[in-house]
Amino acid sequence: MDLGLNDKVVLITGGSKGIGFACARAFALEGAKVAIVSRDPANLARAYEQLKQEGLHVHRTRADLHEPHSAADIVEEVTTAVGPIDVLINSAGAARRYDPETLDADAFRATMEAKYFPYIYPQQEVLRRMADRVKAGDGAAPGTIVNIIGMGGKIASDIHIAGGAANAALMLATVGLAHYYARYGIRINAINPGSTLTERVEEAVKLEASQQGIESADALARGQAKVPLGRYAKPEEIADVALFLASRRASYVTGAIVPMDGGSTPLI
Repeated sequence: MDLGLNDKVVLITGGSKGIGFACARAFALEGAKVAIVSRDPANLARAYEQLKQEGLHVHRTRADLHEPHSAADIVEEVTTAVGPIDVLINSAGAARRYDPETLDADAFRATMEAKYFPYIYPQQEVLRRMADRVKAGDGAAPGTIVNIIGMGGKIASDIHIAGGAANAALMLATVGLAHYYARYGIRINAINPGSTLTERVEEAVKLEASQQGIESADALARGQAKVPLGRYAKPEEIADVALFLASRRASYVTGAIVPMDGGSTPLI
């Protein structure tokens, strides 16, 4: 199936590891011109070299997306170095887990700064430019955005209340902005992964193991046993859905929030 992503310029925040890295690899394999952003230079270098060994080239840049000016600078850099952005994949930001009794105002604020704003700032900059291109009538195809958020915004977890609140806010922003920008043909969708085999899940498993007084391997086994499909997701599986949502094969899909939790949450 031709997804029509060849030569598309794709910016992936959080593209140096986990789901973001899996997305970088998947889009590069489709022939897209991929740019990855991370605030960790070591992770960026590792991701770049790993993809290079597979014969895949990506543009890499370090940035901290907690500030709006950083997001604007990155979008400008990628536009100049690679081309106008056709696809934005937001996968940056890692909200810490907290014991509920340790939550305070600072924890909630830090979580929004860690997860909510690193999505919102680049998204707003990219949206402005995508809309301007459509308004200019230069024949450019409308762009697409995929926000990789998380099921924590749908189902409250005792150790992920602050992060879940940020996820819920991102879902509302995704749907609301998709409704508005559809007039320009710009599509905005989101994926809500459940537990996925990344470093962040390893951190959560360790915290759960500590709370339950068991080994991490036992906590992981118990967690996977609760999933109807019998296991946690692989990052590559999330990336496959991101590919589809960003492609012309999903040309009439916008404002969708796609759950990917192995059937764990039977919600309409």
